Amino acid sequence: MLLDNPTHLKHLLPLDKRLLGMDPGTKTIGLAISDPALKIGTPLMTIKRTKFKADAEEIRKIIEKWSIGGFVIGLPVNMDGSEGPRCQSIRQFQKNLEEYFDLPMCFWDERLSTVAVTRSMIDADASRAKRAKAVDKMAAAYILQGALDAMR
Repeated sequence: MLLDNPTHLKHLLPLDKRLLGMDPGTKTIGLAISDPALKIGTPLMTIKRTKFKADAEEIRKIIEKWSIGGFVIGLPVNMDGSEGPRCQSIRQFQKNLEEYFDLPMCFWDERLSTVAVTRSMIDADASRAKRAKAVDKMAAAYILQGALDAMR
């Protein structure tokens, strides 16, 4: 079920459930989880994309292991607020998720999330290799944290 904002998502979650933040790209899906209190988003992992069915199975394992009750999906809106072809791809990804999982989900504007994460990693002196390995899950945490902050 797609909701229009994270506040509605919060009201549908059982108390002991977490949110899974997603930064879906063409080659990977960055993932982050919230704490049960829905205050902090933490980078979890990056899935290398293959077929959607295989990707969904990886997500299913995470749902079971971490007691996930809903999704926050990054939506790559253009700087002027319009939606381009990449947004359509993410909207289709969300529809595919709905076919596999009966969980509430919402989109969160991910503008500049990768840029912000990359900048902070450069400031922390992370090597190019470390940045490449971690940027997707860090961007997912940035997206999730934005939604968690909006819920308060």
